[in-house]
Amino acid sequence: MKAEWRLFGFLTAFVAAVTPLYAWWTHNQTGGVEWVGTVALILTGMLCLMCAGFFLIVTRRIDPRPEDRPDAEIVEGAGELGFFSPGSYWPFGVALSAFVTALGMVYMQIWLIAAGIGAVLLSTGGLLFEYYTGSRRAEH
Repeated sequence: MKAEWRLFGFLTAFVAAVTPLYAWWTHNQTGGVEWVGTVALILTGMLCLMCAGFFLIVTRRIDPRPEDRPDAEIVEGAGELGFFSPGSYWPFGVALSAFVTALGMVYMQIWLIAAGIGAVLLSTGGLLFEYYTGSRRAEH
């Protein structure tokens, strides 16, 4: 996890350095600061900082992974990487629900927004608990 927090730390530093430069540049070009881009850069920096902090905390809590150690062998990284669903229709439901919600926002239809948010919650729950209930339940 060393590489991850260093990468996000570098991105945070870069965005923090570019943001005042961008604000100064737009102020000189247009006579006023372009606030949408400036705020977007500030929020991007905060998001990168949040990711860097998360990876830094996780790095300190877990043992070093093979890719973090210079003396590691390739074979140490072999093995199971996790469980990946072989086929699921829930992501389609989540995307369709998000589309309905966005469509409601475009046309400012409160009932469509509410229906879309409800569908997003239901489909996200279905995706989350897909392997805990029903015929796909994993027996331990």
